[in-house]
This record gives sequence, C-alpha cells and structure tokens, in this order.
Amino acid sequence: IPLVSAIMQAVSDDKLAVALAKEGGISFIYASQTIENQAAMIRRVKSHKAGFVTSDANIRPDQTLGELLELKKRTGHSTTAVTEDGTAEGKLVSIVTSRDYRISRMSLETKVKEFMTPFEKLIYVKEGATLSEANDVLWDNKLNTVPVIDDNQRLTHFVFRKDYDTHKAYPNELLDEHKRYMVGAGVNTRDYAERIPALVEAGADVLCIDSSEGFSEWQKDTLDFVREKYGDSVKIGAGNVVDRDGFNYLAEAGADFIKIGIGITREQKGIGRGQASAVIEVAQARNEYYEKTGIYIPICSDGGIVYDYHMTLALAMGADFIMLGRYFSRFDESPTNKLNINGNYVKEYWGEGSNRARNWQRYDMGGDSKLSFEEGVDSYVPYAGALSDNVRYSLQKVKSTMCNCGALTIPELQKKAKMTIVSATSIVEGGAHDVILKETSNSSNMR
Repeated sequence: IPLVSAIMQAVSDDKLAVALAKEGGISFIYASQTIENQAAMIRRVKSHKAGFVTSDANIRPDQTLGELLELKKRTGHSTTAVTEDGTAEGKLVSIVTSRDYRISRMSLETKVKEFMTPFEKLIYVKEGATLSEANDVLWDNKLNTVPVIDDNQRLTHFVFRKDYDTHKAYPNELLDEHKRYMVGAGVNTRDYAERIPALVEAGADVLCIDSSEGFSEWQKDTLDFVREKYGDSVKIGAGNVVDRDGFNYLAEAGADFIKIGIGITREQKGIGRGQASAVIEVAQARNEYYEKTGIYIPICSDGGIVYDYHMTLALAMGADFIMLGRYFSRFDESPTNKLNINGNYVKEYWGEGSNRARNWQRYDMGGDSKLSFEEGVDSYVPYAGALSDNVRYSLQKVKSTMCNCGALTIPELQKKAKMTIVSATSIVEGGAHDVILKETSNSSNMR
C-alpha cells in the first residue's frame, strides 16, 4: 500500500511497524533514540517472520518448575522451549506446556527434565519448510505449536496454530525474502557512520534521512557514506525538499527516494511551501529526471494530510507514496499514552522538533546540544482505534475515488485525474451543509 509511517517518537516503534507491515505498509523507526535501542526495535520487527516466531521463552532442563513458572509469568507464554543452554538458538531437547505439570501436586524444586516430554516424542519440522507445510503438520497432528529445528537440532522458530488465522487475515503482508516483516529506519546526518551499520546489521530494509530541510551538503555527505560503504545494496531516502532544485540535488547525490514537505517550519522560520504546490513541482522534476537519465526516483508526500481524500489528492498530484504522522499516532499500536480528557479519548502526539522529543540533532546548527527554539508541537489527537480497521477504511475511499477517475493503478490515476482550484464556498458545497448530522459509527473518525 502507498502509506508509510513517519520517523517520529509518537508514531513509529516496533509495535506499529508490525501492525503496518501486516497491512502492506512500512514504518520508519524513529532515530531520536540511542543506536542500540533503535537497532533493538528493528530486530524485534524482523523476528516476527510472519508466522515463524523466534522463541522468547526458553529454559534449561536442569532448571526448576519454580523458575519455569516465573518465566511464564514474565513472558505470558504457556509454551516454553527447553534447550541445552536455555537460549532461543540452543539445541532443542524438549517443549514444556501447562499440560506437562500440575502445580498442586509437584514441588517447585522439581527439575524440568523430570517432567518434560523427551525429544524423541516431539513432532517438529526442519528448517526450510514453508509456512504452509508447517501449518499442515499442526493441523494433521492436532497441535497448538510446532518447533522448527536445523540439521544440528538447534531451535530456529516456532509456528503456532493461532497465527494461522492471523496470517490469512492479512493478504497484503509486506515480507522480505525470508518471510519476515519489512521495516525502515530513520537516520540523521550527525552519527550516521555509527548508526547506519548498526541498523543494517539489525536487518533494516530501507533507511531514510530524517530532517526538516534536506537541500543540504550534510545529506549529500550521508548519502556518499552509504554509497561508498554499501554501493546500491542499501536503500536510503532523503529530504525534505519543496522544489525542483532540491529534488535534483538529492537525485544527483544518490537518494533512492525523496520526501517532499516542509510544514510547521514555515510557521517558525518562514521556510517551506504549500504541500500541493511542492508535490506538483517535484513530480514534474522527477519525470524530467527520468526522461533525461532513465532513472525513476520515487517521491513521498510527507505532511499536509488531514482527511482521507487528501491521500488521493497527493497521489493524483504525483506522489508515489505518502508518509503520515498524525494519522498513525491515533491508533492503538502507536507508542503514546491513551488518555481521557473531558470525556473524550485522545492520544499524545508531539513533533520531532518539539522540546519533548529532545531531538536536537535533527535541527542542530552547531554549538549547544539543545533546541534554540521549537519547530514542532506537543499536542493530543483523537483516539481512533485499531490500525487495521482505519487503514482499510481509508484505502477503500482512495480506491473508490480512483474508480471514479477510471484508474486502476496510481500511475493511471496521475494521468487521468483532473485537478482544479476550488473556492471556500465550493468546499462547503462539497460536504453536508444546512442539516444537523446524526451520529454514526464513522462520523467520529478523524480522517
């Protein structure tokens, strides 16, 4: 799908990344945190593997029932792998479930090896089996879980029966060649030499330079580093820009995609441009660059989306995909708190340029390691429920509008859509007016 989540603390963590990847989109894990924490988020997303789950409940056979129960309490998992060294990659010797012991009749000092099922009686699949094959083993043997082991009997993953229905419910899952969810990561132009290798090693599928203004030598230096170290094997986007000159500069510097949009920075510094004007001009520059070089560089409209139809407008104006912050911050899966304020549920939302984000590197001009002034806001957004429901609802509107334009694809929409300037009166006429609306299940959704 043509939606990605913004590089923001209040939006893109590993939980939202998994939820969006299930729908076919990609999240860019925020860079305004330590390198170690960001890399850990990436690894957590990659470990999901769309049906193949890395075990996070593991124990040694010489440990006790009491330790097993403490592990179960800590992880919330009733299925525990018993490996020789107690790690997720150790040699598998058994699996323990709640059916293997009775707390009321056993001492907490009982060793796991005394009640675990011996390996010879386990049903397992070998590494390399497809998810479909693993699910066949589950169903044929009426199991809730089946371990996946390599040729040395080392545990690699689990496949759970409960994940079968989940997998079927998300036909648009965005997966890599190893059937793992895809995820992006933001980087800055300060510590890129240390951050980028760590993120690549953690498994990030794509990177993006996070900056309020991308027409700079700092971004070129970052792109040069990636090309010199990784060639074309690592994909990285750059931005943000608002005109032809900015696009051409980053295109020549080697960006794999380019983001468009400078929003609240206009309010503070007078730098930027209206989003529609910016997207239209940069799209023209992209097409001209393609005609001249044969290289097509996708562009991303970042910002300016308030209602669902704005998504369609951005795509029709030339954007290949859209980056959204406020939109995704409203959902259950975003990392911020859900609050009840004056009887209404809201979620916290703050920009990367706010003091709360403490993201001074994004706006640094040298000198003190603090923000001289804020380019972002600290605010609330209306709570909107689950990501899946809202994304599918929004995309149904986009698809419906495309059908009205006689377009089945985004490139076709860009060719067939007719753009026109409308007045304030026309906007009023285009919606419900002079009536008192009844409350509906969708009327409270902020789009």
